[in-house]
Amino acid sequence: MNIESILTNLRVLWRTDRIIADIRMRHLLVGLALRALAALIAGFGLLMLELAAYFALVQVWSAISAAAALGAVNLAIAAVLFVLASRSPAGRELELATEIHDTSVEALQVEARALQSQLSGMIHHPLNGVLPSLIVPLITVIIRSLKTRAAPSAATTAAPQK
Repeated sequence: MNIESILTNLRVLWRTDRIIADIRMRHLLVGLALRALAALIAGFGLLMLELAAYFALVQVWSAISAAAALGAVNLAIAAVLFVLASRSPAGRELELATEIHDTSVEALQVEARALQSQLSGMIHHPLNGVLPSLIVPLITVIIRSLKTRAAPSAATTAAPQK
C-alpha cells in the first residue's frame, strides 16, 4: 500500500473522467446542433408544404408542384440530418480514455485490497502491527531502568568501604 500510488491513480482517474466527459459533451453538442438545424429545415419544409397547400387553393398546379417539391426536399434533408445526429461515433480518443480509466480503477482496487488485508491482519493480530514499533522504545526503557538500578547499588557498595 503506497499512498503516492493511490494519489497518482486517483489523479489519473480524475483526469480521464474529465476527458471522457469532455468528449461526450462535444459529441452531444454536435448532435444537438445537427438536430437543431434539422428542426429548422423541417420547419421550413412544413412552411413550404403549407405554402403548397395555399397555392393549391389559389393558383394553378405549376406553383403548387414547385412548393411541394421544395418542401419534400427540405424534409428529406432534415431526415438525413436527424439520422446523422443520432449516430454518435465513438472515436479513438474515447476508447483510449476509457481504457486508462479502467486501468486506474483496477489499480485502485488492488491498492484497496492490499489496505484491507493489512487492516484485517492488524485486527486479527493487533500485536503484530504494534509490536515492531514498540520494541525499540521498550528496550531503551529497560536498559535505562537497569542502568539506574545499577548506579545506586554501586554507590551503596562504594560508601561502606570508606
